[in-house]
Amino acid sequence: MFELLMSADMMVPDPDGMTELLVDKLGIYKHERWRQAFDDHPYIAHFLRVHKSLAVSPTRVEPQWHLDRPNPGDPMFHDFLESLKEYQGRHRPMLTHSIVLSLHGDKFDALVSKLMRRRLPFRMAQRTPDMPFDRLWLGASPEKPFYDPIVDGGLCIEIMPMEPLQMPAETFSVPAPQPRDLKPGDMVRVSARGYLVRDLNETLRRCSANLDWEPSGPVELIEGEGYRRARMGFTLANSATLDIIEATRWNSDAGLYLNSWGPGPYYIRIAVNDLAAKAEDLRARGTAFSWIDSCDAVGGKSLIRIDPSELRGQLFEFEEC
Repeated sequence: MFELLMSADMMVPDPDGMTELLVDKLGIYKHERWRQAFDDHPYIAHFLRVHKSLAVSPTRVEPQWHLDRPNPGDPMFHDFLESLKEYQGRHRPMLTHSIVLSLHGDKFDALVSKLMRRRLPFRMAQRTPDMPFDRLWLGASPEKPFYDPIVDGGLCIEIMPMEPLQMPAETFSVPAPQPRDLKPGDMVRVSARGYLVRDLNETLRRCSANLDWEPSGPVELIEGEGYRRARMGFTLANSATLDIIEATRWNSDAGLYLNSWGPGPYYIRIAVNDLAAKAEDLRARGTAFSWIDSCDAVGGKSLIRIDPSELRGQLFEFEEC
């Protein structure tokens, strides 16, 4: 149904500093043109890439923060954002401003019409000269601009059309574009964004009933990681998946995180060419990590898990492409 998970985002008070940290510690790419800030929309966001080609890796890494200033472009967004922080927990190390999903304009029109027919709450930002396109948030309305998980089961979803993203034409090629001239340790794409929920069945029920959005396969029990996972796929094969996770053991990593900080965003997983070479690159950068020889989450293959203290509490992982 949806074409793309646009970004794996993180709300951090210093997005410029976080960008430098991601570049230094992980080797993610930045560019001055990928930094976004507007006077009428007071926020700072960096749309970073793990591969320079958007066609190869269309899901970006997005450190961002909204500034405490008047917001004439979207005056209701401050209240909505505060409600998101309350919902997720203000002390949670990983916070999302939204899980941004994109789809082509005709599908966007059909989805908004469906939400209206079903009388489901949503809110659209006004179009402005800086942002002359539609952006929609689920679970809030103009008269009640406070997040409610009634529509998306706690996923904090924002939806926008694909067209304003100005993706290169080859992004939509079939088969999906593949990287060229890969070197050992090169990052290829953001492969998955993990998201913890209390009740996976309930979240999936709401996504199905309200959005007609279904997992790309059966719900999996990832025994070694102590969680159940529903993998939400996208029509663009190179998009990251959204992995919706329910902990099944309190003393698994996922269970400990859930019961320490509550539901919300979890890992950002990046596929690389030659995982052992990426480990050497991380050592050279002085980046602390754990090497997991066999991880059920990636089909029994090896996984690198970055120490979150290196990245201000954000959890990044690397898997073999």
